[in-house]
Amino acid sequence: MEILAGINNCTIINDSYNSDLNSILIAIDVLNRQHQHKKKSIIISDIVQKEQNKEELYEKLSKILNKAKLNHIILVGNELYKNQKLIKGNTFTFKNIEELILSSVLNKFKDEAILIKADRKFEFQKLSEILQQKSNSTVLEISMKALTHNLNYFKSLLKPETKIMVMVKAFSYGSGTHEIANWLKYQQIDYLGVALTYEGVELRKAGVSLPIMVMNPSFESYNDIINYKLEPELYNFSSLKKFSEFVEKKDINQYSVHIKLDTGMKRLGFVKNDIHKLQNELKQIKNLKVQSVFSHLAATDDGFHDDFTNQQISDYKNLTLQIKKVLPYNFISHIVNSSGIERFSNAHFDMVRLGIGLYGISPTYQDKLRHISTLKTTISQIKTVNPNETVGYSRKGTILKKTKIAILPIGYADGFNRKFSNGIGRVYINGKFAPIIGNICMDLCMVDLTGIEANENDEVIIFGEQIPISKLAELIETIAYEILTGISQRVKRVYIH
Repeated sequence: MEILAGINNCTIINDSYNSDLNSILIAIDVLNRQHQHKKKSIIISDIVQKEQNKEELYEKLSKILNKAKLNHIILVGNELYKNQKLIKGNTFTFKNIEELILSSVLNKFKDEAILIKADRKFEFQKLSEILQQKSNSTVLEISMKALTHNLNYFKSLLKPETKIMVMVKAFSYGSGTHEIANWLKYQQIDYLGVALTYEGVELRKAGVSLPIMVMNPSFESYNDIINYKLEPELYNFSSLKKFSEFVEKKDINQYSVHIKLDTGMKRLGFVKNDIHKLQNELKQIKNLKVQSVFSHLAATDDGFHDDFTNQQISDYKNLTLQIKKVLPYNFISHIVNSSGIERFSNAHFDMVRLGIGLYGISPTYQDKLRHISTLKTTISQIKTVNPNETVGYSRKGTILKKTKIAILPIGYADGFNRKFSNGIGRVYINGKFAPIIGNICMDLCMVDLTGIEANENDEVIIFGEQIPISKLAELIETIAYEILTGISQRVKRVYIH
């Protein structure tokens, strides 16, 4: 099952691989989780389920579809044509896929989630190609199965009562917005974390109802914070005062906020010397409710700094005890990030913050996680370059012997870092590695096909199982975060269920 961006601001759920009652129920459940759209529709083929009486089969199917409350129901196939009267609602019926494609029905879809459900033999893949948003052949595939594996791994390290906040800032580390957030709601996650207010607003507009903490809200965004029921991080006396005054003007009481403490990261947060003044301020402010008090560990991924990390944890405990003395209610305590979950079980407290670990990266226990993303493209053109000719900008790709090269439709504007130029990086084509030749361009790059049998339109892996993203990061002396978050939003995301 694939989830794709569609035409006219639609979302396409392509499950055109099998068709039986059980798989239809599962697919409709996925459809109902697309909270970014109020409208939901289905295009469905005849059922392939030989062991059941056809009359009973379509009676059961009609009950499933009638219960689903769909905006459009498009039926394709001879059996559905015969049994169309069983199905209520806004239905359209066609004997085959060609009739549907030639009709004007597909033009009716707008701002809705569309489930394409069929057996392979009905060739519904054609519909997916028609309805999905047109883009180049470069795609980032995200495996929801791998995401589930990673989430379950981190859950296994926690006590059942420990809450989880998942960080979905920066386009969910490059993996998408509402697609990941809606899935997290289904996984019963307690909180989402974003960096900027607009990221939270986008999630709310997409129908995400989970509590959302905004880690770096600006004064200018306070109105959106309130209107979209987001919960701001307050990290100094200025932000505490300004937000309290703003809430007072709105005549709101007990608005949820999060207090950030700086225990050694030296980024945002109240420091140890602020604590007595902070106690007094919190006692005076009645229109805010402290939902959580948290801090951030600086070096949980490096055992060399464990003494420093343990001192941070100790300082955090002492500071939160001081705050608890002045508040007449309990709040959530949290300090660990992904590597902290793995290495500092003594600091899980009430909640943990899961970030890069969910997306398949761990500096400590990488073997426990699965890579969730595969960045792939196709070969646009193959050509032969003669000795003493050059390839690419600044003529950096010097050719010493007759060489076959491939031109790929991916460049640094897509997130393929220019530092991979001139043999630093390589891609995977038909079971072999092909080095980058010349400078990577904005929209294209070239690779050396020496010793590789390849044709135009063949698949090319930029990173994935064959080329782990962590290894790519090492080549240009950066971290996996930068590679992931650098994948441009113009690259189409495909979600594989």
